[in-house]
Amino acid sequence: MKIGVNLPSDLPTVAGELLLEWARRADAGPFSILGVTDRLAWHTYEPFAMLSAAAAVTQRIRLMTAIAIAPLRHAALLAKTAATIDALSGGRLVLGLGIGPREDDYEVAGVEWRSRGRRFAELLAEIRTFWEDGSCVGPRPARTGGPEIAVGGLSDAAFARMARYADGYVHGGGSPKVFTRAAVKARNAWLDAGRPGRPCLRGQGYFALGGESAVETGARHLKHYYSFLGPYSEKIAEGLLTTPQAIVQYVRGYEEAGCDEILFFPAVADLDELARLADLIAPFAAAALGTGEAAS
Repeated sequence: MKIGVNLPSDLPTVAGELLLEWARRADAGPFSILGVTDRLAWHTYEPFAMLSAAAAVTQRIRLMTAIAIAPLRHAALLAKTAATIDALSGGRLVLGLGIGPREDDYEVAGVEWRSRGRRFAELLAEIRTFWEDGSCVGPRPARTGGPEIAVGGLSDAAFARMARYADGYVHGGGSPKVFTRAAVKARNAWLDAGRPGRPCLRGQGYFALGGESAVETGARHLKHYYSFLGPYSEKIAEGLLTTPQAIVQYVRGYEEAGCDEILFFPAVADLDELARLADLIAPFAAAALGTGEAAS
């Protein structure tokens, strides 16, 4: 299983210089992919602009929107933006897309909330045509057929959209047991759609490894970020991975559940957090590349 990390671009007051240095160090480390989240009604950085900047300061690591709220964007503009980043990065983009769980993002964008699922399906049907037919909205992506697409969501409609239009599935986080149930649905939807092979399955988890202060800061951020869920935000904060043992168990659990790649989301914007995570996952990354032994 490959292991990636997200940029802390949705955390309060994080500086652009820190994000660029985070990208550089992630590229130099054991991580397979560098992700970025998307919100509109929030102080997060715009994800495609952020990945363009990351592409300029990295050479190896893949770049992913994890995830971009697709219905807020026009299909042609999204196709052009994604193709641009894919071309600039030498084909390293993974376009993670979903509908997003927050109504306020749609209110700010002036986009109808109730039709978001239909709009998303229509966008997915359109976007590859811009990459495949040599249309004028170029540039031509570095990857034939356009960037890899990963779709998130938990509804039956989300799994069906993933199986019909995408290359893989992105789970929104939780225990390995929760991921296992979603993975089964993703694979079944893939088979029902008559797709060959199997979908690439990705998971995620939040971490804060800098001791008591970092844990408190991270938990406070998660409760605020997910406050729209009411009391459930407390449960999300309780799932914060705060020790080396918790990270190792989480990785092993997801690996056993059939996850292909997991992204760790920082709950604290501190470069020391990235270094701690890199040290922990290095043995797993080496094993995945066949250059070392599995972590003990």
